[in-house]
Amino acid sequence: MSMNTGLTRTPLRRFLDYAVLSVLAFVFALPAIYLLIGSLKPSDEVLNGLAGFLPTNLSLDNYTAVLDSLNSESTGYFWRFMGISLLLAFVVVTGGLFVNSMAAYGLSRLKWRGQNAVFTLILLLMLIPFESVAVPLFYMFNDQRNTLPILALPFIANAFSVYQFHTFFRTIPPSIEEAARIDGAGPWRTFFAIIVPMSKPAFASVAILTFLIQWGSFLWPVLMVSDPAVRPLPLEMSVFQAQLPPDWGQILAFGVLLVLPVLVVFVFFQRWFVQGVASSAVKG
Repeated sequence: MSMNTGLTRTPLRRFLDYAVLSVLAFVFALPAIYLLIGSLKPSDEVLNGLAGFLPTNLSLDNYTAVLDSLNSESTGYFWRFMGISLLLAFVVVTGGLFVNSMAAYGLSRLKWRGQNAVFTLILLLMLIPFESVAVPLFYMFNDQRNTLPILALPFIANAFSVYQFHTFFRTIPPSIEEAARIDGAGPWRTFFAIIVPMSKPAFASVAILTFLIQWGSFLWPVLMVSDPAVRPLPLEMSVFQAQLPPDWGQILAFGVLLVLPVLVVFVFFQRWFVQGVASSAVKG
C-alpha cells in the first residue's frame, strides 16, 4: 500500500521540484533581465522601479552612445579596453591550464617524497584571500606598474585550480597509466597524450571559472594601472560610471557589453563544464 502511495506521489513531487526551481531561476534572472531591458531604454526611464521591467521605447541608442563616447585618444577606445581584457584573460586561462594541470598531475599521479605536505600547503593557500596579499604584491611589483605582464602573471598559478585538477585526475583509473608505461610512454607523454584528452571536463571547468575571475578582476588593476592605454574593461567601466551626470541607460549598456564575452565562453564550454561539475560531485 505504501509503495503505491509513493508511486502516485512521485509525479507531484517532480512537479513541485521543477516549480520551485523555475521560480528560483526566474528570481535570480531578474537582475539580468533588468540590465538588458534597461540598456535599451532612455536614461530617464531606467531607474523607475518595477516599471523598469516594461519593454517600452526600446532602441540601441545607448550602445551606440557608449561606443561613440569611447572612440578617441582623449577618452580611449572601447575596443582597446575590450582587447586588453581579452588578452589578459587569454594569458591567465591558457597559462593557468598548463601550469596548474601539470602541478596537479605531479601531486595526484606521481609518487615522490613530501608530496602530501606540498598538497596540504596548496590547500592552505586556498584559505588566503587575494585582498590580504594585494598590498605586499603592490610594493613588490611597483616598478612594473602600467605593464600588461604584471596584470596577468600573479594569477596564472592558482591553488583552487590545482585542487580541481587534482580531484579529477584521482578519478582516472591507474591501469591506464600502467598500460602506457608498459608501451614505453614516460610521464610527459602519458600526461599530454592520455591524461589531457581524458580530462576535457576538468579543463573546461577550470577555464570557465578562471575566465570569470580574471574577467571581473578589479582590485589589482586599480592598484597597478594609472595609464589608460593599459586599462582593462572593468576598470574603464568604473571610470565611465563616475562621469557626471550619470547616464544610467548607457551604464547598463556598458554592463551588457561587459557580460557578453562571459556568456560566449560559458556557452562554448558548457557541455564539458557540466560534465566536470558532475564528476567532481561524484568524486566528492
